[in-house]
Amino acid sequence: MSGDGFDWHGFLGRWQDEWVPRADEDEDDEGGEEARFVLGRAGAAEAVIVAAEERLGLRLPESYREFLAVSDGWHVDQMAGVYQLGGAADIDLFRDPYDQSTVYEEHLGDEPRTEDVLLAGMWRRAVRLETDSDMSHALLDPGDVGPDGEWALYLSQGWSGEQPDRYPSFRAYMEAMHRGFHRDRAELADFVNATTRAQDARVEDARRLALRGRYEEALPLLEEAESYGRPGSAVLLNQLQYVRAPGSPRAYGDLVADPRYQPELLPVEAVAVGRDSWRRDADDQWLGMMVARGVDRETADAVLNAVRNGTHVYAPPGTWGRTVAEAREAARWGLTDDAWRILRGALPSWEAPGPSLIAPLGLFADPVLGPLVTPERGRELLATPRAGESGPAPEPVPDLDPPGLAWLAERAANRQPGDGYRAVWIEGADPSGLPALIGEEGAGLSAPTDPRTASWGAPGPHEREGVELWEDRPVVAVGRIAEGWAFAVDVNSHRRLTGLFHSPAAAASAAGRAVVVWREPTSRSADHPTAFHLSVAEQGEELWAFTLRGAKTERSGAIPDALDPARLCRPEDTEQEREARVLAALHAELGLSLPRFALTRGRLPTLTTRSWTREPREGEGFGYAYVTTGPHRA
Repeated sequence: MSGDGFDWHGFLGRWQDEWVPRADEDEDDEGGEEARFVLGRAGAAEAVIVAAEERLGLRLPESYREFLAVSDGWHVDQMAGVYQLGGAADIDLFRDPYDQSTVYEEHLGDEPRTEDVLLAGMWRRAVRLETDSDMSHALLDPGDVGPDGEWALYLSQGWSGEQPDRYPSFRAYMEAMHRGFHRDRAELADFVNATTRAQDARVEDARRLALRGRYEEALPLLEEAESYGRPGSAVLLNQLQYVRAPGSPRAYGDLVADPRYQPELLPVEAVAVGRDSWRRDADDQWLGMMVARGVDRETADAVLNAVRNGTHVYAPPGTWGRTVAEAREAARWGLTDDAWRILRGALPSWEAPGPSLIAPLGLFADPVLGPLVTPERGRELLATPRAGESGPAPEPVPDLDPPGLAWLAERAANRQPGDGYRAVWIEGADPSGLPALIGEEGAGLSAPTDPRTASWGAPGPHEREGVELWEDRPVVAVGRIAEGWAFAVDVNSHRRLTGLFHSPAAAASAAGRAVVVWREPTSRSADHPTAFHLSVAEQGEELWAFTLRGAKTERSGAIPDALDPARLCRPEDTEQEREARVLAALHAELGLSLPRFALTRGRLPTLTTRSWTREPREGEGFGYAYVTTGPHRA
C-alpha cells in the first residue's frame, strides 16, 4: 500500500470539508457562528517523525508516516471508541498495561492459527496512537506486517468484551473511519457533499445494473455505498444477497409497511420468524417490530400465520402474476422443473412496484414456489434482465429432477439409510381426486407440507377413535407426473410388509390402471431380508403382483415379461440392485417416475389413506407396539 500514490492531502481535506456534527453532539461554538471545527493539525516535519521513530526504536510504516507528514494527528470522532489520534510526539509503545497477552496466550491451544499467535503477541509490541478515547486503543503492530510492508492496526474497545478489529494498514483504518463518519451522519438532511452525491449515484447505477441482469457488477457498488450508510443501499444489497443465498434472513426496514412493497417483503420477513417457532416469544417480538415499522398488527399476524401453516400464496398482479399462478399449479403437484421453466420464461415481464425492489422476493415466501429457487436458480434469476431493462439472457440452469425412479434406490443420497418408501400411481387420475379413491373416510388434501415430515405428527391407531390397532393408514404426499399419472407416496416409510398386507392397487384402479410399490426399510438382520413389493390393478381388479424377499419371490397373476423379476433379477444381485432393476423397468415400460426435488426438498399436499393392512382372519394374530415418554418417577 505504500508508494501507491495515495493522496492524503485530498483525502483529509475532503474529510475536513465534509465535517458536520452528529445529531447527538453540538459543534464547539466558541468564537461565534464562523468558528470551524478542525479535525487535523499541520503536518509534522521529517525530523519530528524521525525523532519519534528513534524514541520507539522502530521505523513507522509508510502509510502512517505519509499521514503524519500531512496532518500530525486527527480527530477521528468514532462513536464509543477512539476520539483523537495523537501526533508524532504523542505516540508511544503500548506495553500491555492490562496483561492481555497472558489472557490470549492461555487460549491458543496446541495448534493455534497464525492470526491468533500474532494477536496474542500484539499487546506487548504495539504502538499506541490514540490520545483521547472511551476505554479504546488504536494499536499499530510491528509484528503483523503485510507483503506491502504495512503494519496491521488493531482497534481494541475494552468495554465491548470482544476481540479487537483488525485493519491491514493505517490507511485502511482511516478509510474505514471515514466511512463510519458518513454512516453516523447519513440520516441528517443537510449532510450533502461530493462523497454522498457520488455514493448515491453508485446506488442508482447499481439498481439499473441489477435489473439488467448484471448483478455481479452491482454488488461491489452497493457494498461500498452501504459502508457509507447511503439510503437505499442496504435494501438493494440485502435483496441481491438473499436471492443468491435463499433462507438467509434479511431486514428491509420500513418498506414492509409501504403498500407498494408489503405484499413482497412482509411475507419474506415472516418466513424468518417462522423458523424460530420453537421460541415462545418469537411471534410477539416480531409482531412488535412490525408494528414499530408501521405495519398493521392484524395484517402482520395474518401473514405470519399463513406463512407458518403453508397457506400463504404469492399472487402479484399483471402478466407476471398470471405466470406465477400457472407455475404454482405445476409445482403444487410436484412438477417443479416445469414450474421453474415457466417462471424463467416470464421473468423479463416482472415489473418492480417501486425503485426499492429489484427482484420478485415474494416468490421465496410462497410455500410451493419458494423451495424451487435454489442458490443456482437464484443467480439465474438475478442474471435475467427484467422490469423493462434489456441485456443478454443467462444460460439456463439444468433441470433438477432425474428421470424415472432409479433415485429411490440411492438411499444415502436422498434419505436416511434404512428408510423405506411406498407409492401408488393411478393412470389418468387428477391428484385432487385421490382422497376419494384411496383416502380414508372424510380425508382431504392438506396445505403444502414437507413430504419427509408429513407423517411425524400423525396419530397412531391407538390415538384415533374408530381406528383398529391392526390398521396401517399412512400419510402420503400427492402429485402428478408428466406422463399422465397421479401419485401418492410415503417417501420415508418405516412400516414393514406383514401377512396382513392388502395392496391398495385394486381400490385405486377404479379410475384407471394403478401401480403399487412398497420397499421396506433396510433390514439390519441377515435372517430378515428386506421385502420389495409390486402390484398392478385395472378396473378394480388386481392383475398381477410379486414380492421379493431375499432369494424368495412370491408371485401371482400373469406378470409381463418386461417386468418379470425372474428375467430382471440375477441370483448374484444385491437387494439394492434388484430394486434398481425393477424401478428402471417400471420407468421404461409404464413411464413411471417420482419428482425427487418435490419429495426431498419441496412441498406437496398430503392425505391419509385407507389401511394398507386387512383385518386379521380367525386364527391370525398381529402385534402393535408404541412407546410413550413422560416425566421420570423415582
